[in-house]
Amino acid sequence: MKRIVYYHPQSNFSRKIRILLAEKNLDYELKEVNLRNKPAEFIKISPIGKVPVFVEEDGTVIWDSTLIAEYLDETYPEPNFYPTHPQAKLECRKWEELADNLGDNIINLWRLNLINDLEPTFYRIKLETSINNLLPVFEQQLAKSKYLLSDEEWTAADVAALCSFGYYNLRLNEDWVLQYDNLKNWFNKLHERESVKPTIPIPLN
Repeated sequence: MKRIVYYHPQSNFSRKIRILLAEKNLDYELKEVNLRNKPAEFIKISPIGKVPVFVEEDGTVIWDSTLIAEYLDETYPEPNFYPTHPQAKLECRKWEELADNLGDNIINLWRLNLINDLEPTFYRIKLETSINNLLPVFEQQLAKSKYLLSDEEWTAADVAALCSFGYYNLRLNEDWVLQYDNLKNWFNKLHERESVKPTIPIPLN
């Protein structure tokens, strides 16, 4: 059977997996999921009801973007997106988790905006504060090197961060590029990659 990725075109977590699959030159079939009316086929294989879900050629099913990313890197290690040394891999996972946390907070803030819940509630303030606190953390890290972990190569941490900042642009605004030069240069440079360009999310009508 073919590899399958159940995804949504605007999902930053789906985008992470699509980029990794493209970088590893792996063939697969995309199946878009209507997240407001999830089909029975999707619910059957995804107990958490979230995208992405990856189905391997042998029928193995994996949900959660980080679990999928780690599986892909261990099974198809060329090119490698996680360091092999335990300490370096831990550092990569830490930055990937920060990036995913940023993405989750942006999703939740957008949902509040979507229902016109614009009151400065504790939850809204918490989300906005977390997002605003994370931006300079990434900016300072990218002041040290070309990518989040080194000058030599990008990693799963960069892919996750790229997708979260891309989702920021889609759902909120692009004002952050005016304030954070290192982030802006890193973000724009990565968008020159052929694996990244086709995955840029666009607003849906």
